[in-house]
Amino acid sequence: MNRPLRIALTKGRLEKDTVGLFEKIGYDCTAVREKGRKLILPIPDGNIEVVLAKANDVITYVEHGVCDLGVVGKDTIMELQGTFFELVDLGFGRCKFALAVKKGTSFYGGYKVKTVATKYPNITRNHFEGKGMDVDIVKIEGSVELAPLLGLADGIVDIVETGTTLKENGLEVIEDVAPISARLIVNTVSMKLRQAEIEKFVELVEKNL
Repeated sequence: MNRPLRIALTKGRLEKDTVGLFEKIGYDCTAVREKGRKLILPIPDGNIEVVLAKANDVITYVEHGVCDLGVVGKDTIMELQGTFFELVDLGFGRCKFALAVKKGTSFYGGYKVKTVATKYPNITRNHFEGKGMDVDIVKIEGSVELAPLLGLADGIVDIVETGTTLKENGLEVIEDVAPISARLIVNTVSMKLRQAEIEKFVELVEKNL
């Protein structure tokens, strides 16, 4: 028997949703549910090994082929790009990228170059380039909402689920940038070498979505 198919899951909510999906397929996920501090966990009846990682690392592990498959948000895929196949939109972890500004301010008015704060500079750059617009991008690691409040930026591009945090900080969404949800990705070499196994697995996933 080949080594188990190794699948990297984004820790946290996507991990929980994916484990739920695996259980729906009929896999025994006891080891993953009772993981303690372990990061590599077996799903013996599926000949699968689960690796728990941060979103950016899921992409790195799949790209380098140390994991055959990965579950990661479209946000991370759009920001990091990379070489792999995106196979299935899993439909959970739904939210969106949006452009938000301080309530009552106009982002598109005037002639000066606007400044946009974001954790996702590539997505932001691509969005505004698509509009033929020059913007200055400031990368923020923490709460992006602070940037317009402190006068650092004219707007922010961030992930929005409910919009509550924005409202509470006096910001409003003025434009949707892109929809986001969890995706199943696969290493390009694994797709060739283990095609039958991966296709069978993908079929089970799609059937149980």
